[in-house]
Amino acid sequence: MIYVSNPPNPWATTEHEWIGEPPEAKLDVFEETATRSIINGNDSPDIPFEYSVNCYRGCTHGCIYCFSRPTHEYLGFGAGTDFDRKIVAKVRAPDLLRQEFLKKSWRGARLIFSFTSDPYIPLEVSYQLTRRCLEVCLEFRNPIGIITKSALVRRDLDLISRIAAEADATVYFTIPFLDHEVTRALEPYAPGPQARFSAMRDFTEAGVEVGLAIAPVIPGLNEHEIPTLLEMAHAAGARRAFFNLLRLPGSVQPYFQQRLEERLPLRAAKILNRLREIKGGTLNRSQFHQRMRGEGPYWDMIVKTFELHARRLGFGSERGDEANATTTFRRPTTQASLFD
Repeated sequence: MIYVSNPPNPWATTEHEWIGEPPEAKLDVFEETATRSIINGNDSPDIPFEYSVNCYRGCTHGCIYCFSRPTHEYLGFGAGTDFDRKIVAKVRAPDLLRQEFLKKSWRGARLIFSFTSDPYIPLEVSYQLTRRCLEVCLEFRNPIGIITKSALVRRDLDLISRIAAEADATVYFTIPFLDHEVTRALEPYAPGPQARFSAMRDFTEAGVEVGLAIAPVIPGLNEHEIPTLLEMAHAAGARRAFFNLLRLPGSVQPYFQQRLEERLPLRAAKILNRLREIKGGTLNRSQFHQRMRGEGPYWDMIVKTFELHARRLGFGSERGDEANATTTFRRPTTQASLFD
């Protein structure tokens, strides 16, 4: 079997391999000072939001299933261990966001932090790029949404609470697993599920709306945990929840398969077979409206399990597009400040 701990970059003209064991990987941080927009538009019908902000590229949580891994290949890096260990910090993100908000074309749509990288990776402790962007959102009263696996988000509870009061804010916690062995195997450097549920309760007590993202659902591995995950989230104050099926685009597929076979060798064959079963004989489908969904009796069982228990507990669906909602956004001016 070809070792794919860091799959070759398909856009590179050359590649290098170590003879024997490679040296221990260290964390490399690159500071990006580009002047392009920090707001990313989304036109995918599978994603329920239009705009997102990513202050970092790559993610030290090291989740072996992360669909964002191939985005690192556009930087000349690999989608495997490079994604975990070569992190790009967009150090001008707060300034760029302010520039975007000052443009007449910006109408105050909800911004999601983040999509291709967790906004609260450990580097955020020192860089504070997410926090400084949130400060800009508060100044302009722009609604926000946060999707994270990290309990570090509690550091910004005061700030997010103010945004919730003056504009709108939601925090979704991604918690797909409860089993400790599975969590450490698939999300090796992310905070454990109990830490995420604890942070969820803190935000609920502060009056910030929270939600649960069971993402991804990996058939044959964690679908049986859906009822308990929903119950624990409900107990922590969540009233919205959604789930997504595992996606394995591009280089993620061989990386995920090898890591799965290494770390959960007794379960790997069952998981891969179930995934092929509900994806029409393949491990990944890239078509819109199909890439996050399955088909067949087993998939129907997963959907009905989620719907049944979400309805029983009184959960609503995730937020959709809010283009027609009344916005609180406003550009601060000297004149306006006289009346604030």
